[in-house]
Amino acid sequence: MPGWTLEEVWRRRRPAVMGVLNLTPDSFSDGGRFASSELAVAHAEAMLDAGADLVDVGGESTAPVAAPVEADRVIPVIAELLRRRPAATVSVDTSKAEVAEKALAAGARVVNDVGAGRDPAMLATVARHGAAIVLMHMRGEPGSMQRDTAYADVVAEVHAFLAERAAAAAAAGIPPERVLLDPGIGFGKDVEGNLRLLAALPDLAALGHPVVVGASRKSFIGRVAGEPDPGVRLPGSLASLAGTARLPRAIVRVHDVAETVQFLAVLAAVEGAA
Repeated sequence: MPGWTLEEVWRRRRPAVMGVLNLTPDSFSDGGRFASSELAVAHAEAMLDAGADLVDVGGESTAPVAAPVEADRVIPVIAELLRRRPAATVSVDTSKAEVAEKALAAGARVVNDVGAGRDPAMLATVARHGAAIVLMHMRGEPGSMQRDTAYADVVAEVHAFLAERAAAAAAAGIPPERVLLDPGIGFGKDVEGNLRLLAALPDLAALGHPVVVGASRKSFIGRVAGEPDPGVRLPGSLASLAGTARLPRAIVRVHDVAETVQFLAVLAAVEGAA
């Protein structure tokens, strides 16, 4: 897909909405709900109909799985979704270059990499396919990331890490507009750290890349709001996205697509009238 860019995503004058499609049995919020390909594709279509600009398909959660297992989960869903909806923009949520290669060959346009290109082959794979990549900050591994959430300056350290990874992506041949930066809300941060990173989104955007925010239903919202059930954290999830309205290019990764689209449309209208 040479020449493909994300520019059409920003034309709606609101942050783009990335709908979450978890194909894993252990996801914290909706694990096991979309175990079959038919259920998964139907949910993806529903998110697109509700206004999602992208669908993010993931086959691995906190429990590591081998690349073939992960690929077996995601590739058939990506292929069938694009067969039914050839104009859809699909992202694959993986940190494995082997899985990214197969997903991009199947038609995905974005790799959402929580490892920020730790796999030595990842950046070259994305560059070769002319795709985009989301580089996310995470301390440690998913299974151990919350054991150490202390930072001298969480904003400075996260932004420095992402700037370095963006430079590595550029060196691998990925154009700057296809390099997206995600501060990794909930990945190796405590409540205060998550809140500080959300408050500092304009500083992250100042690095010159689109910004991705994935705060939907996460535990820090539950702690702030006193809500232990991830499934009823929609109001807090929406509140966590308020700062994205003033960013020039942003994507929000969410479970509740229709509600988020409406929230962002009204928020953008209010900001535009200010």
